[in-house]
Amino acid sequence: MSELVDVCPLSELPTGAVKRIEWEDLEVMVVNCGEEILAMEDRCSHDNGDLADGEIDVSRCAVECPRHGSWFDLRSGKPLNLPAYVPIDTFPVVVEDGVVRVELD
Repeated sequence: MSELVDVCPLSELPTGAVKRIEWEDLEVMVVNCGEEILAMEDRCSHDNGDLADGEIDVSRCAVECPRHGSWFDLRSGKPLNLPAYVPIDTFPVVVEDGVVRVELD
């Protein structure tokens, strides 16, 4: 059964900003790509590095792994270049009453 987990007020997540949350044993990064608020696991599938520490490209809604340079699509979790080739889990996001929430299970 899924659970909506509060992240932050939308006003605290401007375009290009990243928030990290932990839920049970899962670390999730939430990113404001301007038109969309997106969430994905904060873990590079190539070497388990923290993606939230990487560069965010708002124009294409992607994040770069700071360790080896793989870019990941924040919408799908798919890697856009090597060395990563395994997708990362993404999660639905809702904004209710001005609060960003991530659906996790």
